Amino acid sequence: MMQLYKMAWRNLGRNRRRSFLSALALGMGLALLLLMAAVVAGEMRDAMESSIRLQSGHLQVRAKSYDEGKTSLAWEDLIENPAAVAAQIATLPAVRVATPRLFANGIVAAGDESVGVRIIGIDPPSEANAPFREGLVNGEFLSADDRGGILMGQTLANKLSLKAGDTINLLVNTSNGDVDEQPFVIRGIYSTHTPGYDQSTVLMPLAKAQAITQAENHASTVFVLLRDREQTDAIVAALQTSSYQINTWVQMNELLVETEQLSNAYMWLLYLIVLAITATVIVNALIMAVFERTREIGILLAMGMRGSRIMAMFFAESSLLAVGGIAMGLVLGGLLVTYATKYGFYIGSYGMTGILIGERIYAYLTLSDTITLTITALVITLVAALYPAMLAARMEPVEALHGGKGA
Repeated sequence: MMQLYKMAWRNLGRNRRRSFLSALALGMGLALLLLMAAVVAGEMRDAMESSIRLQSGHLQVRAKSYDEGKTSLAWEDLIENPAAVAAQIATLPAVRVATPRLFANGIVAAGDESVGVRIIGIDPPSEANAPFREGLVNGEFLSADDRGGILMGQTLANKLSLKAGDTINLLVNTSNGDVDEQPFVIRGIYSTHTPGYDQSTVLMPLAKAQAITQAENHASTVFVLLRDREQTDAIVAALQTSSYQINTWVQMNELLVETEQLSNAYMWLLYLIVLAITATVIVNALIMAVFERTREIGILLAMGMRGSRIMAMFFAESSLLAVGGIAMGLVLGGLLVTYATKYGFYIGSYGMTGILIGERIYAYLTLSDTITLTITALVITLVAALYPAMLAARMEPVEALHGGKGA
Protein backbone atom coordinates (compact mmCIF):
# COMPACT_ATOMS: atom_id res chain seq x y z
CA MET A 1 0.00 0.00 0.00
CA MET A 2 2.78 2.42 0.88
CA GLN A 3 4.45 1.64 -2.43
CA LEU A 4 1.27 2.67 -4.27
CA TYR A 5 1.16 6.00 -2.48
CA LYS A 6 4.84 6.62 -3.18
CA MET A 7 4.18 6.02 -6.88
CA ALA A 8 1.05 8.20 -6.73
CA TRP A 9 3.01 11.02 -5.08
CA ARG A 10 5.72 10.77 -7.73
CA ASN A 11 3.16 10.78 -10.55
CA LEU A 12 1.40 13.86 -9.17
CA GLY A 13 4.77 15.58 -8.95
CA ARG A 14 5.28 15.24 -12.69
CA ASN A 15 2.91 18.12 -13.28
CA ARG A 16 2.86 20.00 -10.01
CA ARG A 17 0.96 23.02 -11.30
CA ARG A 18 -1.91 20.90 -12.61
CA SER A 19 -2.02 18.82 -9.43
CA PHE A 20 -1.99 21.94 -7.24
CA LEU A 21 -4.72 23.68 -9.23
CA SER A 22 -6.88 20.53 -9.19
CA ALA A 23 -6.59 20.25 -5.41
CA LEU A 24 -7.16 24.00 -5.06
CA ALA A 25 -10.40 23.77 -7.06
CA LEU A 26 -11.73 21.19 -4.60
CA GLY A 27 -10.46 23.28 -1.70
CA MET A 28 -12.23 26.41 -2.91
CA GLY A 29 -15.43 24.44 -3.45
CA LEU A 30 -15.30 23.02 0.08
CA ALA A 31 -14.46 26.43 1.56
CA LEU A 32 -17.47 27.94 -0.21
CA LEU A 33 -19.72 25.18 1.10
CA LEU A 34 -18.47 25.60 4.66
CA LEU A 35 -19.22 29.31 4.45
CA MET A 36 -22.67 28.70 2.97
CA ALA A 37 -23.53 26.11 5.61
CA ALA A 38 -22.33 28.43 8.37
CA VAL A 39 -24.28 31.42 7.03
CA VAL A 40 -27.52 29.46 6.68
CA ALA A 41 -27.14 27.88 10.13
CA GLY A 42 -26.22 31.25 11.64
CA GLU A 43 -29.17 33.05 10.10
CA MET A 44 -31.66 30.40 11.18
CA ARG A 45 -30.13 30.31 14.67
CA ASP A 46 -30.16 34.12 15.04
CA ALA A 47 -33.72 34.35 13.70
CA MET A 48 -34.90 31.80 16.24
CA GLU A 49 -33.05 33.51 19.10
CA SER A 50 -34.49 36.89 18.07
CA SER A 51 -37.99 35.48 17.87
CA ILE A 52 -37.70 33.90 21.31
CA ARG A 53 -36.26 37.06 22.91
CA LEU A 54 -38.58 39.55 21.25
CA GLN A 55 -41.74 37.80 20.16
CA SER A 56 -42.58 34.31 21.33
CA GLY A 57 -40.55 33.59 24.45
CA HIS A 58 -40.01 29.94 25.29
CA LEU A 59 -43.63 29.70 26.40
CA GLN A 60 -46.76 31.80 26.34
CA VAL A 61 -49.75 31.19 28.57
CA ARG A 62 -53.01 32.50 27.10
CA ALA A 63 -56.73 32.24 27.60
CA LYS A 64 -58.27 29.21 25.89
CA SER A 65 -60.23 31.35 23.42
CA TYR A 66 -57.40 33.77 22.54
CA ASP A 67 -56.63 33.99 18.82
CA GLU A 68 -53.24 35.59 18.14
CA GLY A 69 -54.15 36.34 14.52
CA LYS A 70 -57.10 38.51 15.57
CA THR A 71 -55.32 40.23 18.51
CA SER A 72 -58.59 40.12 20.43
CA LEU A 73 -59.09 42.52 23.34
CA ALA A 74 -62.39 41.03 24.52
CA TRP A 75 -62.16 40.24 28.23
CA GLU A 76 -63.18 36.62 27.73
CA ASP A 77 -60.15 36.17 25.42
CA LEU A 78 -57.68 37.66 27.90
CA ILE A 79 -56.03 36.49 31.13
CA GLU A 80 -57.55 38.04 34.24
CA ASN A 81 -55.18 39.23 36.98
CA PRO A 82 -52.11 38.36 34.87
CA ALA A 83 -49.59 39.59 37.44
CA ALA A 84 -50.69 36.85 39.86
CA VAL A 85 -50.52 34.19 37.12
CA ALA A 86 -47.03 35.36 36.12
CA ALA A 87 -45.86 35.35 39.74
CA GLN A 88 -47.06 31.77 40.19
CA ILE A 89 -45.28 30.62 37.01
CA ALA A 90 -42.08 32.40 38.08
CA THR A 91 -41.83 30.19 41.18
CA LEU A 92 -40.84 27.19 39.03
CA PRO A 93 -37.05 26.65 39.23
CA ALA A 94 -36.60 26.31 35.45
CA VAL A 95 -38.35 29.64 34.75
CA ARG A 96 -36.04 32.64 34.39
CA VAL A 97 -38.76 35.24 34.01
CA ALA A 98 -42.54 35.38 33.55
CA THR A 99 -44.24 38.67 32.73
CA PRO A 100 -47.68 39.74 31.45
CA ARG A 101 -48.02 41.46 28.09
CA LEU A 102 -50.96 43.04 26.31
CA PHE A 103 -51.13 43.20 22.50
CA ALA A 104 -53.19 45.67 20.50
CA ASN A 105 -53.29 47.09 16.98
CA GLY A 106 -52.90 50.79 16.40
CA ILE A 107 -51.89 53.61 14.09
CA VAL A 108 -49.11 56.12 14.72
CA ALA A 109 -49.90 59.54 13.24
CA ALA A 110 -47.12 62.11 12.92
CA GLY A 111 -47.80 65.18 10.82
CA ASP A 112 -49.25 64.08 7.50
CA GLU A 113 -47.96 60.53 7.81
CA SER A 114 -49.48 57.52 9.53
CA VAL A 115 -48.27 53.94 9.97
CA GLY A 116 -49.97 50.84 11.30
CA VAL A 117 -48.18 49.35 14.31
CA ARG A 118 -48.44 46.62 16.90
CA ILE A 119 -48.69 47.97 20.42
CA ILE A 120 -47.26 45.91 23.27
CA GLY A 121 -48.01 46.73 26.87
CA ILE A 122 -45.02 45.65 28.97
CA ASP A 123 -44.05 45.60 32.64
CA PRO A 124 -41.00 47.94 32.38
CA PRO A 125 -38.94 46.52 35.30
CA SER A 126 -39.15 42.94 33.96
CA GLU A 127 -35.94 41.22 32.88
CA ALA A 128 -37.75 40.12 29.71
CA ASN A 129 -37.43 43.71 28.42
CA ALA A 130 -33.63 43.58 28.40
CA PRO A 131 -33.41 43.66 24.55
CA PHE A 132 -35.26 46.99 24.52
CA ARG A 133 -33.43 48.48 27.50
CA GLU A 134 -30.02 47.44 26.18
CA GLY A 135 -30.97 48.54 22.67
CA LEU A 136 -31.94 52.08 23.71
CA VAL A 137 -30.18 54.45 21.30
CA ASN A 138 -31.84 57.71 22.28
CA GLY A 139 -33.87 59.02 25.21
CA GLU A 140 -34.81 57.02 28.30
CA PHE A 141 -36.61 53.81 29.16
CA LEU A 142 -40.21 53.64 30.34
CA SER A 143 -41.29 53.58 33.98
CA ALA A 144 -44.22 51.52 35.23
CA ASP A 145 -46.27 54.60 36.19
CA ASP A 146 -45.67 56.50 32.94
CA ARG A 147 -49.07 57.44 31.50
CA GLY A 148 -47.99 59.48 28.50
CA GLY A 149 -44.85 57.89 27.09
CA ILE A 150 -43.98 55.21 24.57
CA LEU A 151 -40.88 53.54 23.14
CA MET A 152 -40.51 53.46 19.37
CA GLY A 153 -38.29 51.32 17.14
CA GLN A 154 -35.46 53.13 15.39
CA THR A 155 -36.55 51.98 11.92
CA LEU A 156 -40.04 53.41 12.45
CA ALA A 157 -38.69 56.63 13.98
CA ASN A 158 -36.38 57.17 11.01
CA LYS A 159 -39.24 56.50 8.61
CA LEU A 160 -41.36 59.19 10.27
CA SER A 161 -38.40 61.52 10.99
CA LEU A 162 -39.06 61.38 14.73
CA LYS A 163 -36.76 61.53 17.74
CA ALA A 164 -36.99 61.16 21.51
CA GLY A 165 -39.13 63.93 23.01
CA ASP A 166 -41.41 64.32 19.97
CA THR A 167 -45.16 63.96 20.35
CA ILE A 168 -47.28 61.69 18.17
CA ASN A 169 -50.94 60.71 18.09
CA LEU A 170 -51.74 57.04 18.66
CA LEU A 171 -55.01 55.44 17.59
CA VAL A 172 -55.71 52.17 19.43
CA ASN A 173 -58.44 49.53 19.22
CA THR A 174 -60.34 48.99 22.44
CA SER A 175 -62.02 45.97 24.03
CA ASN A 176 -65.51 47.18 23.10
CA GLY A 177 -64.62 47.57 19.41
CA ASP A 178 -64.12 51.34 19.40
CA VAL A 179 -60.98 53.33 18.60
CA ASP A 180 -59.34 55.65 21.12
CA GLU A 181 -56.88 58.38 20.13
CA GLN A 182 -54.41 60.01 22.51
CA PRO A 183 -51.17 62.00 22.22
CA PHE A 184 -47.99 60.33 23.46
CA VAL A 185 -44.42 61.49 23.96
CA ILE A 186 -41.63 59.34 22.57
CA ARG A 187 -39.57 58.67 25.70
CA GLY A 188 -36.94 56.68 23.87
CA ILE A 189 -35.86 55.12 20.59
CA TYR A 190 -34.70 51.48 20.69
CA SER A 191 -33.01 49.20 18.19
CA THR A 192 -33.05 45.41 18.32
CA HIS A 193 -31.06 45.30 15.04
CA THR A 194 -34.08 43.55 13.54
CA PRO A 195 -35.62 46.10 11.13
CA GLY A 196 -38.79 44.09 10.55
CA TYR A 197 -39.57 44.24 14.27
CA ASP A 198 -38.38 47.79 14.92
CA GLN A 199 -40.49 49.31 12.14
CA SER A 200 -43.78 47.90 13.42
CA THR A 201 -43.64 47.75 17.23
CA VAL A 202 -44.47 50.40 19.81
CA LEU A 203 -44.05 49.73 23.53
CA MET A 204 -45.90 51.32 26.43
CA PRO A 205 -46.31 50.47 30.14
CA LEU A 206 -48.78 47.65 30.75
CA ALA A 207 -50.98 49.78 33.03
CA LYS A 208 -51.38 52.45 30.35
CA ALA A 209 -52.02 49.84 27.65
CA GLN A 210 -54.75 48.32 29.81
CA ALA A 211 -56.31 51.73 30.36
CA ILE A 212 -56.32 52.94 26.74
CA THR A 213 -57.64 49.62 25.41
CA GLN A 214 -60.15 49.35 28.28
CA ALA A 215 -58.81 45.88 29.05
CA GLU A 216 -58.69 46.75 32.77
CA ASN A 217 -56.78 44.12 34.77
CA HIS A 218 -56.27 41.75 31.83
CA ALA A 219 -53.41 40.75 29.52
CA SER A 220 -53.11 38.90 26.23
CA THR A 221 -50.43 36.53 27.46
CA VAL A 222 -47.90 35.67 30.11
CA PHE A 223 -44.53 35.75 28.36
CA VAL A 224 -42.14 33.13 29.77
CA LEU A 225 -38.37 32.74 29.33
CA LEU A 226 -36.67 29.59 30.62
CA ARG A 227 -33.14 29.01 31.85
CA ASP A 228 -32.78 26.20 29.31
CA ARG A 229 -35.14 25.72 26.39
CA GLU A 230 -34.58 21.95 26.59
CA GLN A 231 -36.80 22.10 29.68
CA THR A 232 -39.77 23.37 27.67
CA ASP A 233 -41.72 20.09 27.68
CA ALA A 234 -41.20 19.62 31.41
CA ILE A 235 -42.55 23.10 32.16
CA VAL A 236 -45.52 22.56 29.85
CA ALA A 237 -46.35 19.40 31.78
CA ALA A 238 -46.05 21.27 35.08
CA LEU A 239 -48.31 24.10 33.89
CA GLN A 240 -50.90 21.94 32.14
CA THR A 241 -54.34 23.22 33.06
CA SER A 242 -57.83 23.37 31.62
CA SER A 243 -58.00 27.12 32.25
CA TYR A 244 -55.33 28.27 29.78
CA GLN A 245 -53.64 27.29 26.53
CA ILE A 246 -49.87 26.89 26.65
CA ASN A 247 -47.91 27.56 23.46
CA THR A 248 -44.27 26.54 23.09
CA TRP A 249 -41.56 28.30 21.10
CA VAL A 250 -41.69 25.48 18.52
CA GLN A 251 -45.42 25.95 17.95
CA MET A 252 -45.16 29.74 17.76
CA ASN A 253 -42.23 29.61 15.34
CA GLU A 254 -43.62 26.90 13.08
CA LEU A 255 -42.95 28.95 9.93
CA LEU A 256 -39.30 29.42 10.90
CA VAL A 257 -38.87 25.71 11.69
CA GLU A 258 -40.39 24.72 8.33
CA THR A 259 -38.27 27.32 6.51
CA GLU A 260 -35.12 25.91 8.12
CA GLN A 261 -36.03 22.36 7.07
CA LEU A 262 -36.79 23.47 3.50
CA SER A 263 -33.62 25.54 3.22
CA ASN A 264 -31.52 22.63 4.47
CA ALA A 265 -32.96 20.37 1.76
CA TYR A 266 -32.25 22.92 -0.98
CA MET A 267 -28.79 23.65 0.40
CA TRP A 268 -27.81 19.98 0.28
CA LEU A 269 -28.82 19.86 -3.37
CA LEU A 270 -26.62 22.89 -3.98
CA TYR A 271 -23.77 21.33 -1.99
CA LEU A 272 -23.83 18.22 -4.18
CA ILE A 273 -23.84 20.30 -7.38
CA VAL A 274 -20.85 22.39 -6.25
CA LEU A 275 -18.89 19.32 -5.13
CA ALA A 276 -19.69 17.52 -8.38
CA ILE A 277 -18.35 20.48 -10.37
CA THR A 278 -15.15 20.71 -8.33
CA ALA A 279 -14.66 16.92 -8.45
CA THR A 280 -14.86 17.14 -12.24
CA VAL A 281 -11.67 19.19 -12.23
CA ILE A 282 -9.82 16.35 -10.50
CA VAL A 283 -11.35 13.80 -12.86
CA ASN A 284 -10.17 15.82 -15.88
CA ALA A 285 -6.67 16.00 -14.41
CA LEU A 286 -6.59 12.21 -13.95
CA ILE A 287 -7.91 11.56 -17.45
CA MET A 288 -5.16 13.76 -18.86
CA ALA A 289 -2.66 11.81 -16.78
CA VAL A 290 -4.01 8.52 -18.18
CA PHE A 291 -3.46 9.61 -21.80
CA GLU A 292 -0.07 11.14 -21.03
CA ARG A 293 1.10 7.90 -19.41
CA THR A 294 -0.43 5.45 -21.91
CA ARG A 295 2.91 3.83 -22.80
CA GLU A 296 3.92 3.63 -19.14
CA ILE A 297 0.63 1.90 -18.30
CA GLY A 298 1.22 -0.50 -21.21
CA ILE A 299 4.67 -1.39 -19.86
CA LEU A 300 3.27 -2.03 -16.38
CA LEU A 301 0.53 -4.23 -17.82
CA ALA A 302 3.04 -6.09 -20.00
CA MET A 303 5.18 -6.73 -16.92
CA GLY A 304 2.23 -8.47 -15.30
CA MET A 305 0.69 -5.72 -13.18
CA ARG A 306 -2.99 -6.47 -12.81
CA GLY A 307 -5.72 -4.05 -13.82
CA SER A 308 -6.89 -3.79 -10.23
CA ARG A 309 -3.42 -2.60 -9.24
CA ILE A 310 -3.55 0.08 -11.95
CA MET A 311 -6.94 1.18 -10.63
CA ALA A 312 -5.57 1.30 -7.09
CA MET A 313 -2.69 3.50 -8.25
CA PHE A 314 -5.06 6.06 -9.76
CA PHE A 315 -7.30 5.87 -6.71
CA ALA A 316 -4.24 6.64 -4.61
CA GLU A 317 -3.56 9.71 -6.76
CA SER A 318 -7.17 10.89 -6.49
CA SER A 319 -7.17 10.33 -2.72
CA LEU A 320 -3.99 12.42 -2.36
CA LEU A 321 -5.55 15.19 -4.45
CA ALA A 322 -8.74 14.94 -2.39
CA VAL A 323 -6.93 15.07 0.94
CA GLY A 324 -4.80 17.99 -0.21
CA GLY A 325 -7.84 19.84 -1.54
CA ILE A 326 -9.83 19.18 1.63
CA ALA A 327 -6.94 20.43 3.79
CA MET A 328 -6.79 23.67 1.77
CA GLY A 329 -10.58 23.93 1.91
CA LEU A 330 -10.66 23.58 5.69
CA VAL A 331 -8.03 26.28 6.12
CA LEU A 332 -9.59 28.69 3.63
CA GLY A 333 -13.12 27.92 4.82
CA GLY A 334 -12.04 28.40 8.43
CA LEU A 335 -10.74 31.88 7.63
CA LEU A 336 -13.93 32.85 5.77
CA VAL A 337 -16.19 31.49 8.51
CA THR A 338 -14.14 33.24 11.22
CA TYR A 339 -14.58 36.56 9.44
CA ALA A 340 -18.32 35.98 8.89
CA THR A 341 -18.76 34.93 12.52
CA LYS A 342 -17.08 38.04 13.86
CA TYR A 343 -18.22 40.72 11.42
CA GLY A 344 -21.18 39.16 9.57
CA PHE A 345 -22.72 40.41 6.34
CA TYR A 346 -24.89 43.52 6.39
CA ILE A 347 -28.19 43.02 4.57
CA GLY A 348 -30.14 45.98 5.96
CA SER A 349 -33.91 46.02 6.14
CA TYR A 350 -34.61 42.70 4.50
CA GLY A 351 -36.70 39.87 5.82
CA MET A 352 -39.59 37.51 5.44
CA THR A 353 -43.09 37.94 6.76
CA GLY A 354 -43.39 36.13 10.07
CA ILE A 355 -39.63 35.69 10.51
CA LEU A 356 -37.39 38.15 12.36
CA ILE A 357 -34.37 38.62 10.13
CA GLY A 358 -31.58 40.74 11.61
CA GLU A 359 -29.81 43.51 9.72
CA ARG A 360 -26.62 41.42 9.77
CA ILE A 361 -26.12 37.74 9.04
CA TYR A 362 -23.53 36.06 11.25
CA ALA A 363 -22.07 32.65 10.46
CA TYR A 364 -22.33 29.71 12.83
CA LEU A 365 -20.44 26.59 11.76
CA THR A 366 -21.18 23.37 13.62
CA LEU A 367 -18.80 20.44 13.99
CA SER A 368 -21.48 18.21 12.48
CA ASP A 369 -21.67 20.31 9.28
CA THR A 370 -17.88 20.41 9.01
CA ILE A 371 -17.49 16.64 9.31
CA THR A 372 -20.42 15.90 6.99
CA LEU A 373 -19.22 18.23 4.22
CA THR A 374 -15.64 16.98 4.53
CA ILE A 375 -16.66 13.33 4.23
CA THR A 376 -19.07 14.14 1.39
CA ALA A 377 -16.32 15.97 -0.55
CA LEU A 378 -13.97 13.01 -0.09
CA VAL A 379 -16.55 10.42 -1.15
CA ILE A 380 -17.72 12.37 -4.22
CA THR A 381 -14.12 12.90 -5.36
CA LEU A 382 -13.24 9.21 -5.00
CA VAL A 383 -16.42 8.08 -6.73
CA ALA A 384 -15.78 10.53 -9.58
CA ALA A 385 -12.26 9.07 -9.94
CA LEU A 386 -13.74 5.68 -10.88
CA TYR A 387 -13.92 6.55 -14.58
CA PRO A 388 -10.26 7.51 -15.16
CA ALA A 389 -9.12 4.58 -12.97
CA MET A 390 -11.22 2.11 -14.98
CA LEU A 391 -10.05 3.71 -18.22
CA ALA A 392 -6.45 3.02 -17.27
CA ALA A 393 -7.14 -0.52 -15.97
CA ARG A 394 -8.97 -1.60 -19.14
CA MET A 395 -6.16 -0.73 -21.53
CA GLU A 396 -4.75 -3.56 -23.65
CA PRO A 397 -0.95 -3.87 -23.17
CA VAL A 398 -0.16 -4.03 -26.92
CA GLU A 399 -2.30 -1.00 -27.81
CA ALA A 400 -1.00 0.91 -24.81
CA LEU A 401 2.63 0.25 -25.80
CA HIS A 402 1.91 1.70 -29.22
CA GLY A 403 0.12 4.70 -27.68
CA GLY A 404 -3.27 3.41 -28.78
CA LYS A 405 -6.68 3.94 -27.22
CA GLY A 406 -7.92 1.90 -24.31
CA ALA A 407 -10.57 -0.72 -24.71
